[in-house]
Amino acid sequence: MPCRKVSILLLFYLYYCNGQNFSAKMNPTVERLKSVPATELGEGPHWDAESQSLYFVDIFGKSIHKYVPATDKHTKAVIGLNHVSLIVPVRGEQNKYLISIGRELAVVTWDGESEKVAKIEKIVEIENDPETIDNRFNDGKCDPSGRLWAGTMGGEPVNGQVKPQKGSLYSFENKKPMKHLSKLGISNGLAWSADKKKMFYIDTHAGSIDEFDYDIKNGTMSNRRPLFTLKKHNIPGGPDGMTIDKDGKLWVAIFNGHRVIKIDTEKRETLLMSVTLPAKQVTSVAFGGPNLEDLYVTTAKFTIDGELLNAPEHGGTYRITGLNAVGQEPGVSVML
Repeated sequence: MPCRKVSILLLFYLYYCNGQNFSAKMNPTVERLKSVPATELGEGPHWDAESQSLYFVDIFGKSIHKYVPATDKHTKAVIGLNHVSLIVPVRGEQNKYLISIGRELAVVTWDGESEKVAKIEKIVEIENDPETIDNRFNDGKCDPSGRLWAGTMGGEPVNGQVKPQKGSLYSFENKKPMKHLSKLGISNGLAWSADKKKMFYIDTHAGSIDEFDYDIKNGTMSNRRPLFTLKKHNIPGGPDGMTIDKDGKLWVAIFNGHRVIKIDTEKRETLLMSVTLPAKQVTSVAFGGPNLEDLYVTTAKFTIDGELLNAPEHGGTYRITGLNAVGQEPGVSVML
Protein backbone atom coordinates (compact mmCIF):
# COMPACT_ATOMS: atom_id res chain seq x y z
CA MET A 1 0.00 0.00 0.00
CA PRO A 2 2.74 2.55 0.82
CA CYS A 3 4.51 1.72 -2.46
CA ARG A 4 1.30 2.22 -4.39
CA LYS A 5 0.74 5.55 -2.65
CA VAL A 6 4.28 6.69 -3.50
CA SER A 7 3.78 5.66 -7.13
CA ILE A 8 0.56 7.64 -7.40
CA LEU A 9 2.22 10.68 -5.83
CA LEU A 10 5.18 10.33 -8.21
CA LEU A 11 2.89 10.14 -11.23
CA PHE A 12 1.01 13.20 -10.01
CA TYR A 13 4.29 15.07 -9.48
CA LEU A 14 5.55 14.20 -12.98
CA TYR A 15 2.21 15.20 -14.50
CA TYR A 16 2.25 18.50 -12.59
CA CYS A 17 5.85 19.29 -13.60
CA ASN A 18 5.20 18.48 -17.22
CA GLY A 19 2.13 20.68 -17.08
CA GLN A 20 4.20 23.50 -15.64
CA ASN A 21 6.83 23.11 -18.34
CA PHE A 22 4.17 23.00 -21.03
CA SER A 23 2.63 26.19 -19.65
CA ALA A 24 6.02 27.86 -19.68
CA LYS A 25 6.45 26.93 -23.33
CA MET A 26 3.03 28.44 -24.02
CA ASN A 27 4.00 31.74 -22.39
CA PRO A 28 3.51 34.33 -25.15
CA THR A 29 5.86 37.26 -25.65
CA VAL A 30 4.32 40.61 -26.57
CA GLU A 31 6.70 42.96 -28.40
CA ARG A 32 5.96 46.44 -29.71
CA LEU A 33 7.58 47.13 -33.08
CA LYS A 34 9.67 50.16 -32.19
CA SER A 35 10.44 51.08 -35.79
CA VAL A 36 6.71 51.52 -36.50
CA PRO A 37 5.32 54.88 -35.28
CA ALA A 38 2.09 54.89 -33.31
CA THR A 39 -1.04 55.14 -35.45
CA GLU A 40 -4.18 57.08 -34.64
CA LEU A 41 -6.30 54.11 -35.70
CA GLY A 42 -4.22 51.19 -36.93
CA GLU A 43 -6.28 48.52 -38.71
CA GLY A 44 -6.51 45.88 -41.41
CA PRO A 45 -3.21 43.95 -41.04
CA HIS A 46 -2.51 41.76 -44.08
CA TRP A 47 0.48 39.44 -44.38
CA ASP A 48 1.91 39.14 -47.89
CA ALA A 49 3.87 35.88 -48.19
CA GLU A 50 5.54 36.80 -51.48
CA SER A 51 7.26 39.91 -50.13
CA GLN A 52 7.33 38.68 -46.50
CA SER A 53 5.76 41.99 -45.50
CA LEU A 54 2.98 43.19 -43.27
CA TYR A 55 0.59 45.74 -44.77
CA PHE A 56 -1.85 47.73 -42.67
CA VAL A 57 -3.63 51.09 -42.56
CA ASP A 58 -4.11 54.08 -40.30
CA ILE A 59 -7.80 54.88 -40.79
CA PHE A 60 -7.76 58.36 -39.26
CA GLY A 61 -4.27 58.99 -40.64
CA LYS A 62 -5.68 58.22 -44.14
CA SER A 63 -2.56 56.24 -44.94
CA ILE A 64 -1.29 52.80 -45.97
CA HIS A 65 1.72 51.17 -44.29
CA LYS A 66 4.27 48.44 -44.94
CA TYR A 67 6.54 46.69 -42.44
CA VAL A 68 9.30 44.25 -43.42
CA PRO A 69 10.37 42.14 -40.41
CA ALA A 70 13.63 40.92 -42.02
CA THR A 71 14.96 44.49 -42.19
CA ASP A 72 12.78 46.02 -39.45
CA LYS A 73 11.82 48.69 -41.99
CA HIS A 74 8.59 50.69 -41.96
CA THR A 75 7.28 52.82 -44.83
CA LYS A 76 3.98 54.57 -45.47
CA ALA A 77 2.10 56.55 -48.08
CA VAL A 78 -0.56 59.12 -47.22
CA ILE A 79 -3.70 58.88 -49.35
CA GLY A 80 -5.23 61.92 -47.69
CA LEU A 81 -8.60 61.91 -49.47
CA ASN A 82 -10.73 60.13 -46.85
CA HIS A 83 -10.55 57.34 -44.29
CA VAL A 84 -8.58 54.31 -45.49
CA SER A 85 -9.63 51.13 -43.71
CA LEU A 86 -8.30 48.16 -45.70
CA ILE A 87 -5.43 47.17 -47.99
CA VAL A 88 -5.16 43.95 -50.02
CA PRO A 89 -2.63 43.18 -52.78
CA VAL A 90 -4.13 42.64 -56.24
CA ARG A 91 -3.41 39.13 -57.52
CA GLY A 92 -0.95 38.98 -60.38
CA GLU A 93 -0.30 42.75 -60.36
CA GLN A 94 2.97 44.09 -59.01
CA ASN A 95 2.76 47.17 -56.76
CA LYS A 96 -1.04 47.32 -56.99
CA TYR A 97 -3.29 47.26 -53.94
CA LEU A 98 -7.01 47.42 -53.40
CA ILE A 99 -7.85 49.93 -50.68
CA SER A 100 -10.95 51.64 -49.36
CA ILE A 101 -11.30 55.43 -49.43
CA GLY A 102 -14.40 56.44 -47.52
CA ARG A 103 -17.29 54.72 -49.33
CA GLU A 104 -15.17 53.85 -52.36
CA LEU A 105 -12.91 50.98 -53.31
CA ALA A 106 -9.89 51.92 -55.39
CA VAL A 107 -6.72 50.35 -56.76
CA VAL A 108 -3.54 52.24 -55.94
CA THR A 109 -0.10 51.83 -57.47
CA TRP A 110 2.60 52.02 -54.80
CA ASP A 111 6.22 50.92 -54.80
CA GLY A 112 6.20 50.35 -51.05
CA GLU A 113 8.79 53.07 -50.52
CA SER A 114 7.40 56.43 -51.66
CA GLU A 115 5.44 58.72 -49.36
CA LYS A 116 2.69 59.05 -51.96
CA VAL A 117 1.08 56.53 -54.29
CA ALA A 118 1.71 56.86 -58.03
CA LYS A 119 -1.87 56.29 -59.13
CA ILE A 120 -5.42 55.94 -57.74
CA GLU A 121 -8.08 54.19 -59.84
CA LYS A 122 -11.65 54.21 -58.50
CA ILE A 123 -13.34 50.80 -58.76
CA VAL A 124 -16.75 51.16 -57.13
CA GLU A 125 -18.72 53.48 -54.84
CA ILE A 126 -21.52 52.39 -52.50
CA GLU A 127 -24.13 53.87 -50.15
CA ASN A 128 -24.33 57.31 -51.74
CA ASP A 129 -27.92 57.99 -50.75
CA PRO A 130 -28.82 60.69 -48.18
CA GLU A 131 -29.30 58.16 -45.36
CA THR A 132 -25.82 56.69 -45.65
CA ILE A 133 -23.81 59.48 -47.26
CA ASP A 134 -21.54 59.77 -44.21
CA ASN A 135 -20.93 56.02 -43.98
CA ARG A 136 -17.51 54.54 -44.68
CA PHE A 137 -15.95 51.17 -45.27
CA ASN A 138 -14.46 49.45 -42.25
CA ASP A 139 -12.95 45.96 -42.23
CA GLY A 140 -12.47 43.89 -45.37
CA LYS A 141 -10.82 40.62 -46.37
CA CYS A 142 -10.77 38.06 -49.19
CA ASP A 143 -12.33 34.63 -48.87
CA PRO A 144 -10.12 31.68 -49.91
CA SER A 145 -11.12 32.12 -53.57
CA GLY A 146 -10.00 35.76 -53.70
CA ARG A 147 -13.51 37.24 -53.50
CA LEU A 148 -13.47 40.46 -51.49
CA TRP A 149 -15.80 40.89 -48.54
CA ALA A 150 -16.01 44.34 -46.95
CA GLY A 151 -18.45 46.02 -44.62
CA THR A 152 -19.45 49.54 -43.71
CA MET A 153 -20.35 51.51 -40.62
CA GLY A 154 -22.39 54.63 -39.93
CA GLY A 155 -20.99 58.12 -39.61
CA GLU A 156 -18.98 59.02 -36.52
CA PRO A 157 -19.64 62.71 -35.77
CA VAL A 158 -17.83 62.26 -32.44
CA ASN A 159 -15.07 59.66 -32.01
CA GLY A 160 -16.51 56.50 -30.54
CA GLN A 161 -20.12 57.50 -31.23
CA VAL A 162 -21.06 55.64 -34.41
CA LYS A 163 -24.54 56.07 -35.84
CA PRO A 164 -26.29 52.73 -35.14
CA GLN A 165 -27.71 50.28 -37.68
CA LYS A 166 -26.35 52.14 -40.71
CA GLY A 167 -23.75 49.60 -41.85
CA SER A 168 -23.93 46.72 -44.31
CA LEU A 169 -21.79 43.77 -45.41
CA TYR A 170 -20.95 43.26 -49.09
CA SER A 171 -19.06 40.91 -51.33
CA PHE A 172 -17.54 42.08 -54.62
CA GLU A 173 -17.15 40.18 -57.89
CA ASN A 174 -16.25 41.72 -61.23
CA LYS A 175 -16.16 45.05 -59.39
CA LYS A 176 -19.88 44.77 -58.54
CA PRO A 177 -21.23 44.77 -54.95
CA MET A 178 -23.67 42.26 -53.51
CA LYS A 179 -25.25 43.15 -50.16
CA HIS A 180 -25.60 40.30 -47.66
CA LEU A 181 -26.36 41.99 -44.31
CA SER A 182 -27.81 45.37 -43.39
CA LYS A 183 -28.66 47.41 -40.27
CA LEU A 184 -25.22 46.69 -38.81
CA GLY A 185 -23.42 48.75 -36.19
CA ILE A 186 -19.74 48.37 -37.15
CA SER A 187 -19.03 45.70 -39.75
CA ASN A 188 -15.80 44.11 -38.64
CA GLY A 189 -13.77 40.88 -38.46
CA LEU A 190 -13.97 38.13 -41.08
CA ALA A 191 -12.57 34.59 -41.30
CA TRP A 192 -13.26 31.27 -43.05
CA SER A 193 -12.77 27.66 -42.00
CA ALA A 194 -10.16 25.52 -43.75
CA ASP A 195 -12.85 23.41 -45.44
CA LYS A 196 -14.45 26.67 -46.70
CA LYS A 197 -17.84 25.63 -45.34
CA LYS A 198 -18.04 28.14 -42.50
CA MET A 199 -17.68 31.90 -42.36
CA PHE A 200 -17.08 33.80 -39.14
CA TYR A 201 -18.15 37.41 -38.76
CA ILE A 202 -18.21 40.26 -36.26
CA ASP A 203 -20.53 43.22 -35.91
CA THR A 204 -18.86 45.03 -33.03
CA HIS A 205 -22.14 46.51 -31.75
CA ALA A 206 -23.62 43.00 -31.43
CA GLY A 207 -20.84 42.04 -28.99
CA SER A 208 -20.42 38.55 -30.43
CA ILE A 209 -18.52 36.46 -32.94
CA ASP A 210 -21.07 34.82 -35.24
CA GLU A 211 -20.91 31.79 -37.52
CA PHE A 212 -22.54 31.17 -40.90
CA ASP A 213 -22.75 28.27 -43.30
CA TYR A 214 -20.76 29.31 -46.38
CA ASP A 215 -21.07 28.43 -50.06
CA ILE A 216 -17.74 29.43 -51.57
CA LYS A 217 -18.78 28.67 -55.14
CA ASN A 218 -21.63 31.17 -55.06
CA GLY A 219 -20.24 33.43 -52.35
CA THR A 220 -23.30 33.19 -50.12
CA MET A 221 -23.80 32.88 -46.37
CA SER A 222 -26.72 31.47 -44.38
CA ASN A 223 -27.93 30.18 -41.01
CA ARG A 224 -26.40 32.82 -38.71
CA ARG A 225 -25.78 31.78 -35.10
CA PRO A 226 -23.67 33.18 -32.24
CA LEU A 227 -20.39 31.37 -31.55
CA PHE A 228 -18.96 33.45 -28.71
CA THR A 229 -20.49 36.32 -26.71
CA LEU A 230 -18.24 38.66 -24.74
CA LYS A 231 -20.77 39.46 -22.00
CA LYS A 232 -21.16 35.79 -21.09
CA HIS A 233 -17.45 35.73 -20.22
CA ASN A 234 -17.29 39.17 -18.54
CA ILE A 235 -14.88 40.42 -21.20
CA PRO A 236 -14.86 44.24 -21.41
CA GLY A 237 -14.80 46.06 -24.73
CA GLY A 238 -16.03 44.96 -28.12
CA PRO A 239 -14.90 42.36 -30.68
CA ASP A 240 -12.99 43.90 -33.59
CA GLY A 241 -10.77 42.27 -36.24
CA MET A 242 -9.90 38.56 -36.19
CA THR A 243 -7.99 35.77 -37.89
CA ILE A 244 -8.01 31.97 -37.84
CA ASP A 245 -5.23 29.43 -37.29
CA LYS A 246 -4.56 26.01 -38.81
CA ASP A 247 -6.36 24.29 -35.94
CA GLY A 248 -9.50 26.28 -36.70
CA LYS A 249 -9.21 28.50 -33.63
CA LEU A 250 -10.13 32.17 -33.89
CA TRP A 251 -7.93 34.99 -32.58
CA VAL A 252 -9.98 38.11 -31.90
CA ALA A 253 -8.86 41.66 -31.12
CA ILE A 254 -10.85 43.25 -28.30
CA PHE A 255 -11.27 47.00 -28.73
CA ASN A 256 -11.20 48.86 -25.39
CA GLY A 257 -10.27 45.56 -23.78
CA HIS A 258 -6.43 45.51 -23.69
CA ARG A 259 -6.37 42.01 -25.15
CA VAL A 260 -6.51 39.40 -27.88
CA ILE A 261 -8.58 36.29 -27.18
CA LYS A 262 -8.45 32.80 -28.65
CA ILE A 263 -11.76 30.98 -29.00
CA ASP A 264 -12.89 27.54 -30.12
CA THR A 265 -14.94 27.14 -33.29
CA GLU A 266 -16.10 23.62 -32.48
CA LYS A 267 -17.47 24.28 -28.98
CA ARG A 268 -19.66 27.33 -28.52
CA GLU A 269 -18.82 29.90 -25.85
CA THR A 270 -15.37 28.40 -25.22
CA LEU A 271 -12.54 30.76 -24.33
CA LEU A 272 -9.13 29.13 -24.80
CA MET A 273 -6.69 31.96 -24.09
CA SER A 274 -6.45 35.67 -23.39
CA VAL A 275 -3.29 37.68 -24.11
CA THR A 276 -2.97 41.11 -22.49
CA LEU A 277 -1.47 44.06 -24.39
CA PRO A 278 -0.27 47.48 -23.15
CA ALA A 279 -2.65 49.17 -25.60
CA LYS A 280 -6.32 49.56 -24.73
CA GLN A 281 -7.77 49.94 -28.22
CA VAL A 282 -6.76 46.62 -29.82
CA THR A 283 -8.13 46.64 -33.37
CA SER A 284 -7.06 43.65 -35.48
CA VAL A 285 -4.74 40.66 -35.88
CA ALA A 286 -2.99 38.68 -38.62
CA PHE A 287 -0.56 35.77 -38.58
CA GLY A 288 2.72 36.42 -40.37
CA GLY A 289 6.39 35.56 -40.51
CA PRO A 290 8.12 32.86 -42.60
CA ASN A 291 6.16 30.08 -40.89
CA LEU A 292 3.04 32.10 -40.00
CA GLU A 293 3.81 31.65 -36.31
CA ASP A 294 3.88 35.34 -35.34
CA LEU A 295 0.67 37.19 -34.55
CA TYR A 296 0.78 40.84 -35.62
CA VAL A 297 -1.59 43.19 -33.81
CA THR A 298 -2.70 46.71 -34.69
CA THR A 299 -3.98 49.18 -32.10
CA ALA A 300 -5.31 52.73 -31.87
CA LYS A 301 -4.97 55.75 -29.59
CA PHE A 302 -7.81 58.11 -30.45
CA THR A 303 -9.71 59.93 -27.73
CA ILE A 304 -13.12 58.61 -26.66
CA ASP A 305 -15.15 60.38 -23.96
CA GLY A 306 -12.16 62.56 -23.07
CA GLU A 307 -9.81 59.66 -22.24
CA LEU A 308 -6.32 60.42 -23.55
CA LEU A 309 -4.25 57.42 -24.61
CA ASN A 310 -0.55 58.12 -24.90
CA ALA A 311 1.83 56.80 -27.53
CA PRO A 312 3.87 54.75 -28.13
CA GLU A 313 2.14 51.90 -26.28
CA HIS A 314 -1.31 53.00 -27.41
CA GLY A 315 -1.44 53.05 -31.19
CA GLY A 316 1.57 50.75 -31.39
CA THR A 317 1.89 47.77 -33.71
CA TYR A 318 2.73 44.56 -31.86
CA ARG A 319 4.12 41.09 -32.56
CA ILE A 320 3.14 38.20 -30.30
CA THR A 321 5.31 35.08 -30.36
CA GLY A 322 5.26 31.82 -28.41
CA LEU A 323 1.57 31.15 -29.03
CA ASN A 324 2.12 27.60 -30.30
CA ALA A 325 -0.20 28.45 -33.19
CA VAL A 326 0.23 28.71 -36.96
CA GLY A 327 -1.85 30.85 -39.26
CA GLN A 328 -4.21 29.01 -41.58
CA GLU A 329 -2.82 30.74 -44.65
CA PRO A 330 -1.20 34.05 -45.58
CA GLY A 331 -3.45 36.92 -46.59
CA VAL A 332 -5.33 36.06 -49.79
CA SER A 333 -4.82 38.57 -52.60
CA VAL A 334 -7.89 39.97 -54.31
CA MET A 335 -9.20 38.88 -57.70
CA LEU A 336 -10.58 41.87 -59.62
